[in-house]
Amino acid sequence: MKRFFLSLCVLALFGGAVFLWITRADTLPADSLDGLTADATRGETVFHASGCASCHTAPGAESSNAPDLTGGQKFPSDFGTFVAPNISSDPTHGIGDWTALDLANAMLRGVSPAGQHYYPAFPYASYIRMQPQDVVDLHAFLATLPASDTPSQPHDVGFPFNIRRSVGGWKWLYLDDNWIMAADTDQLERGRYIVEAMGHCGECHTHRNALGAMDLSAWLTGAPDPSGKGKTPNITPAELSWSDADLTYYFETGFTPDFDSAGGDMAHVVENLARLTPKDREAVTAYLKALP
Repeated sequence: MKRFFLSLCVLALFGGAVFLWITRADTLPADSLDGLTADATRGETVFHASGCASCHTAPGAESSNAPDLTGGQKFPSDFGTFVAPNISSDPTHGIGDWTALDLANAMLRGVSPAGQHYYPAFPYASYIRMQPQDVVDLHAFLATLPASDTPSQPHDVGFPFNIRRSVGGWKWLYLDDNWIMAADTDQLERGRYIVEAMGHCGECHTHRNALGAMDLSAWLTGAPDPSGKGKTPNITPAELSWSDADLTYYFETGFTPDFDSAGGDMAHVVENLARLTPKDREAVTAYLKALP
């Protein structure tokens, strides 16, 4: 009996060690950004392509020009309601005191400067594919935007989902920086980078499994809206029959070939895409048209 309990204790210790290793906060090496020079002008393009203002602008505020990145928008889900935080340049309530490495760890690893896991409502499962240079440029641009001293609001997430350490297990299962679709031209590579990484289109347009991870086998084929109202559409060629010109025009103006216009969250996406270059919008169209 003594040997049995001793074996049980050894197994428990081993299991605990494995759990702690799997759920640890995995951050970037300290020298990851060495040699990179920030360009705030390029960072503005990254800001719009990544949709930062769409989620972090205060409810009711305008997201154009100098956006109010106070946060406060609520995102309901099966796991609770997540609230976008203040990411303005305020050093106390925003991210004004973050280094570029802090921002890179948040976007590419989902880890806060304090070493805590962020919930994947923050789309780092897509941002993980971004280039460090783009994060450095984004950090420089964010520093030019207005500060707000409005405190971030806490998430409304109940047990057991409020155990942040468990997010490390989710990352171990699902966080993957591999590209989803192959790209054999420069245009497709650019479109893939915008759609799969910066624009994080799959976060809304892809069905999720029981643990909230994107089902990559159903990539961009549509999904129920987390609010419970309607669904996001299938944007693969199986359903998206618009011509290349119509689709690219929609990304610029929000007007559809059926004389309708983008509404809801998609209106914010169009605001972002309209600030990109025509070549970038054409690249997004080319990528969507090339999907299986």
